[in-house]
Amino acid sequence: MKSFDQLFAELSQIAIDSSEGSNSAELLDYGIHAIGKKVVEEAAEVWMAAEYQSDKDLALEASQLIYHLQLLLIAKGIKLEEIEKVL
Repeated sequence: MKSFDQLFAELSQIAIDSSEGSNSAELLDYGIHAIGKKVVEEAAEVWMAAEYQSDKDLALEASQLIYHLQLLLIAKGIKLEEIEKVL
């Protein structure tokens, strides 16, 4: 298990290292458009899980949305501090 901040730090390091064979590095290489499509897909899956599936399914879908959203932020060079300022 990892925290939100730990995940962001891990993904940020993957972006720096361009870890070969890493799904995260591959998505970052594909760019904003590809990652953005995943964010939209995962957001829809979160909604559907909340409406029709178990809490466990919702938690899984939410974790996938958070993962892809963090990748999008990293791809754009947005730091967590910038998000925290506007929360």
